[in-house]
Amino acid sequence: MQLPANDVKVAQQGRPTVHATLIGIGGVHLLDTYLSPLEYHGPQLQFMHETLRRTRMADGRISVQTLWHCNLAYAKSLAENGRTLGGDISFDAAWHYRLVDTGTENTKSHFRLLLGPQIGATGGALYNMRNGNNPVQALASVRLSASAAAIYGFRLWRQPFTARYQLDLPLIGAKFSPNYGQSYYEIFSLGYYDHNVCVTHPFNAFSSRHQVTLDVPLPLTTLRFGYLCDLRQSHVNELKYHSYSHAFMVGIVRYLTIHKVKK
Repeated sequence: MQLPANDVKVAQQGRPTVHATLIGIGGVHLLDTYLSPLEYHGPQLQFMHETLRRTRMADGRISVQTLWHCNLAYAKSLAENGRTLGGDISFDAAWHYRLVDTGTENTKSHFRLLLGPQIGATGGALYNMRNGNNPVQALASVRLSASAAAIYGFRLWRQPFTARYQLDLPLIGAKFSPNYGQSYYEIFSLGYYDHNVCVTHPFNAFSSRHQVTLDVPLPLTTLRFGYLCDLRQSHVNELKYHSYSHAFMVGIVRYLTIHKVKK
């Protein structure tokens, strides 16, 4: 941007922002003993949108990541006489500190190691088509996690590629759960509370999310290919739940830089 010669304003150096939108197809293993003692298997459609932005905190070594993650599943029991529909949406925000930062985007290769806290929330539901009584289970939780990422940038055929692995590990949180044998009618119509908000931690709800991605530059855009492994489980109120999903992802990455102007 060129400013008039008589203008006393100057442009500040912009901070880069990365936006990535991905869609994925994979499989899921579902178990919710409130609905059924059986495990259900089936396909799952996933959607993810990520925003990554550097900040000026700690001399620019802290970046902020926001992540929207949605999924829809259609699963069957092993005998194929029962079916479950499931879906949820999650939002996570992380603050990563760059512990290691070698090289730059202009060098042949660079490596970054990031670590920081992450907060998140999830809401959704499971619907078991076979159940006449209590066919729906609500999914609602909040969490505080540890998040770590390793990023390696390299050049191939004179083009910049970026590989990344990220691990998100919930440490403590809370989730909604009916108690064993308790109906939703008792909770919401009669108002009978029975330990329906449960504290979660790695000893009763060990979960993790793993992401592996590769950014491939093209003439007009950048493609991202990835693999997502999302492992969620809990054992509260004598009820067991798990959702083990795997998906291959593909999407588009956009790199934006906003320049501010000040006097």
